[in-house]
Amino acid sequence: MRLFIALDIEDEIREQIARFGESVQGFAPDARWVRPESLHVTLKFIGEQPDGAVGEIRKALTAIKASGTQIHFCGYGFFPTAKSARVFWIGMEAGPELASLASAIDEQTATLGIAKEERALSPHLTLARAGGGSGSPRRMKGDRPNRGFQRLQEKLAALPAPEFGTMTAREFFLYQSQLSPKGSKYTKLERFELQV
Repeated sequence: MRLFIALDIEDEIREQIARFGESVQGFAPDARWVRPESLHVTLKFIGEQPDGAVGEIRKALTAIKASGTQIHFCGYGFFPTAKSARVFWIGMEAGPELASLASAIDEQTATLGIAKEERALSPHLTLARAGGGSGSPRRMKGDRPNRGFQRLQEKLAALPAPEFGTMTAREFFLYQSQLSPKGSKYTKLERFELQV
């Protein structure tokens, strides 16, 4: 069972991002675009776990006492760099509570033998991955210029930075990810409240 922990986003923000994505998809036709219903803010990728581990993970996450936070969705960028872009994302601005939540999740899951994150949280919403090759956002040996997003970058440079709205994160979720040729399907397994 492939698992991750994430925030869901409000429907109004999801719809605004979906409209924006539809308006620019033609500038990166070979990219794999994320379906709007699949948009989420990943706080911790756990990966493959046996079915029996879900109960332990739920119990560990229930122990987290963290505050909700306001999140403003705006702007965009490319991972790992604009020149060797493999991932097109929407940016987020949030208070320190979001990083604290991710850190608490990392600490709790580490008690179960799940590897800790090597990097600080870089909150974003993935909109598209470059067609072909790896969709990894991290720098990789052999990275070279990738033209898959060049037309999109040129188009976006001529537009004002997009704004998608602000929400208050009041909960986070344990998700299951099921891979298929048509893209990943995400299922919420458990909801965890934040203190607001």
